[in-house]
Amino acid sequence: MAGARDWGQIPAMPSFGSSRRVAIIGGVRTPFARAGTVLKDFSAIELGKMAVRELIQRTGVEPSSVELLAFGTVIPSVLAPNIAREVALMSLLPKNVQAWSVGRACASANQAITDAADQIALGHADVAIAGGAESLSNVPILHSRGFSDALVAAAKAKTLAARLGALSKIRLRDLIPITPAIAEPTTGESMGQSADKMAKINAIPRAEQDALSLASHRNAAAGTATGRLTAEIAPVYLPPKYETAVTSDNGIRADSSLEQLAALKPVFDRKYGTVTAGNASPLTDGAAAVLLMSEARAKALGYTPIAYIKSYAYAALDPGEQLLQAPVLAAPVALMRAGLTLKDMDLVDMHEAFAAQVLSNLRGFESQKWASRAGFASPVGTVDRSKLNVLGGSIAIGHPFGATGARITTTLVNELARRGGQFGLMTVCAAGGLGFAMVVERV
Repeated sequence: MAGARDWGQIPAMPSFGSSRRVAIIGGVRTPFARAGTVLKDFSAIELGKMAVRELIQRTGVEPSSVELLAFGTVIPSVLAPNIAREVALMSLLPKNVQAWSVGRACASANQAITDAADQIALGHADVAIAGGAESLSNVPILHSRGFSDALVAAAKAKTLAARLGALSKIRLRDLIPITPAIAEPTTGESMGQSADKMAKINAIPRAEQDALSLASHRNAAAGTATGRLTAEIAPVYLPPKYETAVTSDNGIRADSSLEQLAALKPVFDRKYGTVTAGNASPLTDGAAAVLLMSEARAKALGYTPIAYIKSYAYAALDPGEQLLQAPVLAAPVALMRAGLTLKDMDLVDMHEAFAAQVLSNLRGFESQKWASRAGFASPVGTVDRSKLNVLGGSIAIGHPFGATGARITTTLVNELARRGGQFGLMTVCAAGGLGFAMVVERV
């Protein structure tokens, strides 16, 4: 296409256009637990505080040096909607730490990290904490409009008779609670339905989805057994006696098999669908946080960064098209901004909302059509599967919406360091047709 960019003519853009490189010093998360299980008694705020507290203790950063905290969540508390400020108001941090909450669906923690990184790159800060948390065990249950209207009218009534009159208007149907739906307001389609649609559009068979899911569980099980995944986890002690600690993710199935996965029935399109509970990420509770510094401040304080943020990009497309395909548009831009290609990447970590979504994204990386849509003359290329999600992904580890981006960042940079690699690419799809990609570098 006219004006398309050529991978062979990509100018390097150090640290997303700034001479102030942003260092990733460390990352910590709670265990990720299936909703309704071991972490169900903790709010997202409590989980976020646990991750940040452990991050401060493990890195040894002086709390008074932390200048800002950015945190993501997807389903905020109606009682405390600014989760970032509540997390920042913990005993370890001074009360003057700037804090703000962000929401970019499943890429919320990524938004928090890039927001904080931007502040450092601009010279507005030198030390920042960013991450996110989600408690899908504690999703707010809403009243119907009829019930709410009756309660408001009763509260405003000045006499007992008027109050009783308002309450008498409540009907049985008004007592049915409303739970938030994981569906697109513009299309009415759930994420699972969208994933099923993507599988059909991109001709992704059920067997291929199940195989990717099995790899996720096996890689995560191996990462847990060797301590690579558990090394990033802060133990969570359980009430009421706080004698039992959760130290690992509880959704990983080390004994999973293709036969077991193949036996599961489709969840969304029960007749023609291929998305099942086995090849989709589960509803999950958890939190994660990373410590960021300017390169100069890190050196002055004696820190050796795990990695640096080389570049990042966001993208969007029509939610009614292929809801979770936008990372295909973001990745080539992030690579271009880094002055690199896919072949330069030592590891690739893709958020696994659904196996169908990951496989659709991988096909998109190879597609000339998608390359042209992103404004490039040639596709990103084929991802080496031996470099993809080597410690498993969200299908096995879990997906607390607001925390996943910080978990992937932590997992990727730690494994990159263990392997002695230089560059890593991460991508995250998100509701609303949004996508994210980031390149990290070890020096």
